[in-house]
Amino acid sequence: MPNTAKRLTPEYEIVEDHGTIRYQEHGYPSDLIRWHAHDDYELHYIVATSGKVFIGDYIGNYSAGQLILTGPRLPHNWICQNDQSVVELRDMIIRFDHESFSLGMETIPELAEILPLLAKAKSGIEFLNIDHQYIRNAFEAVRESSGLTRLTLALPLLQHLAQSADYRLLSTVQIDLKSNETLQRKINTVVDYVTQNYDQDISLADVSSLIGMSDSHFSRFFKKATGNRFIEFVNRVRISRACNLLTETDEQIANICFQVGFNNVANFNRRFHELKGVTPRDFRSQSSLNTKTNILPIFTDQSNR
Repeated sequence: MPNTAKRLTPEYEIVEDHGTIRYQEHGYPSDLIRWHAHDDYELHYIVATSGKVFIGDYIGNYSAGQLILTGPRLPHNWICQNDQSVVELRDMIIRFDHESFSLGMETIPELAEILPLLAKAKSGIEFLNIDHQYIRNAFEAVRESSGLTRLTLALPLLQHLAQSADYRLLSTVQIDLKSNETLQRKINTVVDYVTQNYDQDISLADVSSLIGMSDSHFSRFFKKATGNRFIEFVNRVRISRACNLLTETDEQIANICFQVGFNNVANFNRRFHELKGVTPRDFRSQSSLNTKTNILPIFTDQSNR
């Protein structure tokens, strides 16, 4: 899990570089690997290592070759597996802010082609079956350039991703760009707490007290801020972790049910089917079949996002 025991919210990062397109990269270990949020969009291309990825309320696996776009203020982190050796380059990152593009669209209407991409980035987007050579070359070209040249090199990449139909949305927590920082930190506090404690009993009273609200006020606040009732959010986090255990381990389904915080198997099976459209047993079977044939399994979230 993210090492966030000493803080209640993801670290909020302030970026000094004010260019429209910014580039960043790091290896492992690095101080940049942390549970954090910021005002930029970030396009992450994972070059090396494997482990767990956390995007909002999403918990999944990552490995070399993963490409994810995170939206502004959406907390995220990639945690390497424990036996990972030192690597010089783990993550290549292209960053840009919302204001530059929203203002640019007033004079350059063609920029509106990437608006749907930016809207989906509120949930975090994982791009699937990508052309790795094209992506790596595009990132390297952005890295080696600056100014207007960097912008003209980055735009075709963003256009390419905006036109892709092969992707999946990750988090059910979508951060409103217009929300103020105080409310943003409250949401991050709740997300952080649940992702660390999903395997325990989580009461509405416990979480309400974390951010200084009454139970009823918190319920209304959370639904308005995320579009989900709090219990729905908790179930999504638990089911997300259950999916990992179903594909990574041979644990009995009943054991997985209790490991992720559900109190009985019948309720676990019902909630799993509501969210994934299949039973836990079928999910495991299909995941195993797809792994043997090197096909990435995609299970659509059946509930309203």
